Amino acid sequence: MDRKIIVAVDEGEECSYALSWSLKNIFCSSTDTLVLLYAKPPRTVYPAVDGTGYLFSQDILESMERYGNQVAESVIRKAKKVYQDYPQIKVEIKVETGDARDVICETAEKLNVDMVVLGSHGYGALKRAFLGSVSNHCAQNIKCPVLIVKRPKKASPTSPAAAAAADEGGKQE
Repeated sequence: MDRKIIVAVDEGEECSYALSWSLKNIFCSSTDTLVLLYAKPPRTVYPAVDGTGYLFSQDILESMERYGNQVAESVIRKAKKVYQDYPQIKVEIKVETGDARDVICETAEKLNVDMVVLGSHGYGALKRAFLGSVSNHCAQNIKCPVLIVKRPKKASPTSPAAAAAADEGGKQE
């Protein structure tokens, strides 16, 4: 069965973990296609006077564009290191510009994918209220299955589980 699966990536470790997890647990056939998707944030200033009354020169705008492209290249390079051990999987790389929520939803629909995999940043309710949740938006608006992969939390020496293990003479790894 030919499946096309989007894995959305960004600069965060959560997305790298989601990519790694999906390669190990979802992709099982050489006919599967991984669509690696990075949503490059849109430029927030324009070559005109902004709200504060400052005029941005073309040099500054070009510098900002170069930086955005460098970040995109860095994210894709990092993702390539993760999937290089899976040569049997076909990979398509897509870098789109726009709000991640919109880019992921539009790309999923345009490519008619079978599944979308997203990493969870694990924001609390307050942060999610202010920043919005990309994964929640996608889960509500994409017509195909959306898998949200949460990165396991590492036990810290001050966590209750670590303290209980220490009390019982357990080892910390």
